[in-house]
Amino acid sequence: MSLYRPNPPPARNGVGPSCVVLQPGPWATMLDFLVERFPGVPAHQWLQRLRSGDVVDDQGQTIAPYAAFEAGRRLYYYRALAAEPPIPFEAVVLWQDDHLLVVDKPHFLPVVPSGKYLQETVLIRLKNALGLEALSPIHRIDRDTAGLVLFSKQVGSRAAYQELFRTRQVDKTYECIAPWNPDLPWPLRRESRIVASAHFMQQTEVEGVPNALTHITPIEVLGTLARYALKPVTGQRHQLRVHMAALGLPIVGDGIYPHLTPEGSADYKRPLQLLAKSIAFTDPITGSPRAFESVQKLRELAANFSKSPTDNGLLNK
Repeated sequence: MSLYRPNPPPARNGVGPSCVVLQPGPWATMLDFLVERFPGVPAHQWLQRLRSGDVVDDQGQTIAPYAAFEAGRRLYYYRALAAEPPIPFEAVVLWQDDHLLVVDKPHFLPVVPSGKYLQETVLIRLKNALGLEALSPIHRIDRDTAGLVLFSKQVGSRAAYQELFRTRQVDKTYECIAPWNPDLPWPLRRESRIVASAHFMQQTEVEGVPNALTHITPIEVLGTLARYALKPVTGQRHQLRVHMAALGLPIVGDGIYPHLTPEGSADYKRPLQLLAKSIAFTDPITGSPRAFESVQKLRELAANFSKSPTDNGLLNK
């Protein structure tokens, strides 16, 4: 018996297609299926995508809007955004070889497509600029955080780098600016159980077996604030932000912890003061030690946060 191998069509403008396999059901046409399968996309948008040739099968054949539904068929569709807000910051490539690419990401720029961002992401910008269709992030930092992100350039060696993160063979150090509390037992470790909160944007600490560990060390005191080195041992979502907020030291500029603020247009004058500062590991392909450091700094305008918390410039100019 031969093993079926998917044959996805090529990317468009750096963005690969999404895939859906048609399960048996009552739909008369392909359009009927897509509208019910993806209720978040209006019917008129699916009709436009089908008419524009943005939905194809694994042979590259376009799907007509009212083509009869065929269970078992595999469809590929290209995501589209009507109006994507531009982000006026660029990631910087620090280093690369045949397998690995290291990027210094600014605040506000997402790593991968999500929500209202598609082209305005590190991944898609790099794919388009460098012509690296196989490029894929080995790990991620969230949109609000600046600093180092590693990308794999080849499918064949990708798993070796991913294994480093899975088995905690990567030494990562972040820096943040947050309130100063001299009464805490510095340096300290924060170990807790972090799970999804009631709101999808937040995580929360709960009782139970710990699944998150962070080592926290003050680097310098800046009046009522301090600059801290954060070394996460685990990689829970929003781990550093949750741990700092739980200590009563929410990171400056955090609009999610401890209180969720209404989402609106990004305030470029108040970036989250969290930076993925350095990363080190032994390269699994070459056996060579690798160490990288972000060129961005959080300390340059830290004093401004103490003096005038409502009128601050960018710290990473």
